[in-house]
Amino acid sequence: MEREASFYEKRDDGRVQCRLCPHNCIIAEGKTGICRVRVNRGNVLYTAIYGEVSSVAMDPIEKKPLYHFFPGNSILSIGTVGCSFRCKFCQNYSTSQNPEHPTQYYSPEELVSVAGSRDSIGIAYTYTEPLIWYEYVLDCCKLAHKAGLKNVFVSNGYINPEPLGELLLFADAFNIDLKGMNTEFYRKVVGGKLQGVLDTISEISKHPKILLEVTTLVIPGYNDSDAEMEELTDFLSSLRVDIPYHLSAYFPIYQFTAPATPFRTLERLQEVALKKMRYVYLGNVSGPTNTVCHNCGAVLVERHSYSVRIGKYSRGTCENCGTRVPIIG
Repeated sequence: MEREASFYEKRDDGRVQCRLCPHNCIIAEGKTGICRVRVNRGNVLYTAIYGEVSSVAMDPIEKKPLYHFFPGNSILSIGTVGCSFRCKFCQNYSTSQNPEHPTQYYSPEELVSVAGSRDSIGIAYTYTEPLIWYEYVLDCCKLAHKAGLKNVFVSNGYINPEPLGELLLFADAFNIDLKGMNTEFYRKVVGGKLQGVLDTISEISKHPKILLEVTTLVIPGYNDSDAEMEELTDFLSSLRVDIPYHLSAYFPIYQFTAPATPFRTLERLQEVALKKMRYVYLGNVSGPTNTVCHNCGAVLVERHSYSVRIGKYSRGTCENCGTRVPIIG
């Protein structure tokens, strides 16, 4: 379904300039922006994917991954088509890079009703890039909050400050994909500007009631050096040392043939990251991924894949030593 988009400017030559994300696309009549789902029709910018859902499922919250947000619970997860990036290693390329992928329409009211009927803690906007779905997502967020549901975003973080500010009024948790600290890697391989992502992470971190977690997909030969990890964790720790940080293993997919990430690489980078960050988790690998108290080492949440057991944790506090810990729910 098409609806007039938010955050754009009309130009005298019939083109429009989208102001949703840092691409700031100037779009000619009948054309789309980089995301392929915002289109100029008659000097009016439309979103072509309002309510168009490509994927819907009940997922463990840990799958997002969010480890410090209502651990052990499930959440209704939805995605659409299109993306503001062109990652050559995209794991969801069949929908993110294909706006013609089949979708099914859900009104915001229908979606909130489904979430409420499935014992879900809320709605996760995920799978592809939810921020290009802005108008629909914002409408859903408003209704979800009225219904007592949480709004969760799994995103590349590519959005301009004004639309982000409006969204933060209704958001409860984010996992932002920070793909590294190399501006050329972002430009050539990802198809965007690193600074836009850093600005989003910085802004979200200022909101204490919104949980922020960050994920990096570690790709051998591209973003797996100790030096880059030190730079990345310098940035995150300058915001807060207790931001949960996930290092995920890469596997060859889509247009990328780099070898899969060795487990020892993840372990090495985890050691580097833990010099500055309190909570660093490994993803896409087997084995436990427990949350432990940074003060006394007590196991707060025990995880084996998506099997979760609450340990020495209650209401934001380590039961063993009384230290406050950044877990919501």
